[in-house]
Amino acid sequence: MRVIVHLPGLLRSDADGAAHVPVEVDGPVALRGVLDALVARRPGLDRRIRDERGLLRRYVNVFVDECRTIGGLDAPVHDGADVRLLPSVAGG
Repeated sequence: MRVIVHLPGLLRSDADGAAHVPVEVDGPVALRGVLDALVARRPGLDRRIRDERGLLRRYVNVFVDECRTIGGLDAPVHDGADVRLLPSVAGG
């Protein structure tokens, strides 16, 4: 199955400037599998989106088809999905 991962400007330098990266995964798959396929193509992204335990960094938000993922890395992802990685926004 094919999924498109959209990257914010902050992550594009680790993806050769790409705004989005198409990834192929053997489906059905969870978000973890999509991220594994993404970093197989763009290894520099791994340290930016996951910590040393393989969990999403706390400042990375993930949306699948414009809905925030429920279930974290185990959230299901369907064929043709748009996965968006977005940094958290904080301030006051």
